[in-house]
Amino acid sequence: MIKANDYVKGLYGSDYIDSSLYGKHNVKRGLRNDNNSGVLVGLTRVGEVHGYILSEDEQQPVEGKLFYRGIDVEDIVNNALSEGRFGFEEVVYLLLFGELPNADELDKFSRLISENRSLPPGFAEDSIMKVPSRDIMNKLASSVLTLYSYDDDPENISVENVLRQCLELIARFPTIVAYAYRTKRHYFNKASLILHQLNPEYNTAETILSLMRRDQQFTRFEAEILDLALMLHAEHGGGNNSTFAVHLVTSAETDTYSAISAGLASLKGRRHGGANYKVVGMIEAIKRNVVHWDSETELRNYLVKVLRRQAYDKSGIIYGLGHAVYTVSDPRAVILREKAAILAADKNCTEEYELYRLVEKIGPVLIKEMRRSEKNLCANVDLYSGLIYKMLGITEELYTPIFAVSRLAGWCAHRLEEIIAGGRIIRPAYKCVQEHRAYTKIGDRGPVGLISNP
Repeated sequence: MIKANDYVKGLYGSDYIDSSLYGKHNVKRGLRNDNNSGVLVGLTRVGEVHGYILSEDEQQPVEGKLFYRGIDVEDIVNNALSEGRFGFEEVVYLLLFGELPNADELDKFSRLISENRSLPPGFAEDSIMKVPSRDIMNKLASSVLTLYSYDDDPENISVENVLRQCLELIARFPTIVAYAYRTKRHYFNKASLILHQLNPEYNTAETILSLMRRDQQFTRFEAEILDLALMLHAEHGGGNNSTFAVHLVTSAETDTYSAISAGLASLKGRRHGGANYKVVGMIEAIKRNVVHWDSETELRNYLVKVLRRQAYDKSGIIYGLGHAVYTVSDPRAVILREKAAILAADKNCTEEYELYRLVEKIGPVLIKEMRRSEKNLCANVDLYSGLIYKMLGITEELYTPIFAVSRLAGWCAHRLEEIIAGGRIIRPAYKCVQEHRAYTKIGDRGPVGLISNP
């Protein structure tokens, strides 16, 4: 086994870059401008995230808005809820094709997705059960790459073929996630191995609940809540890390399976898709350390410790607060907060829900005070999505994979857009700040001191 510790100290010397050099060379770190807005690197018609307006180069906070293909997501959600129907499949159709389907088109599309959830023959046994993974996101990514080998035309990047591949992946993702989860539970948690059969009459939300739960039982309201979460996570503009990753590798003209696996690799990251389970972990820490959950004083004292890196994971972050674009409000959080209250009453979790509300109330004020910042902070979607998943009996290890089931729709829409409208490989610049040096012959080199004596 390689002892990497023997080499690590050399990395810090050779890879260190003085932070002052970023300002000297006007580097947009994280592709962010000085006012924290994103550097404009592309155009899209798929999704729009609106959280502020610029007035004389200064950000003016406004209520957050999210648009799918130019349509306010609140209108999409509210119409589906008012008509008593599920909405995720409608959102997928809209994102892919740019228009809302009529009733007949939506029914045909929904059936097309539901009827294609089965995995290729032998895939579950050979690619999931025989090589179980401790992490479901990794297994999802490896499964996507393996599906390349089951495709008779994997390298064809014509719009027609890529659309076919995208629709198959959208249909199969819930099945892969569920089977990877049940297999992981069996091999690493010593649980019974139970893989349920698919019901072609179920939509995406119903399929997830049916395959995840041991008894396959769920209520209509539970499925509606999960469907809502899927609708709200399906797309978030072209600049979020995972969607940009899909744009980036698609511009190199790679295959669909490689492009989607790049999105999965990004979404798995703790700074991106893994934030909702960090919220739940933080709340659990609060519940253990704060005696009276309704006490603003006690909660404030604990959150001060969090910000001072003295509590929870010592990152100094109050998870679920703040966003790169939204300032006054995150529309997804506003919608989920309302539904979380109803679900909390149904699941006898109202006291815990109120704790989340108190974090939302106290946290932004405390952050501004301690960091002496004037930046507006609001609750983001992660604050309530994790709570909703928890109340639905979904374990933390499934939070990000379910996010992926939803966001796949946006990734596919952006991949198709990049193929149709991109036309140029994405290649930003990096400036090398390493000084030029002469080559030293091997006999003239002294010891570097990276490797200890055996």
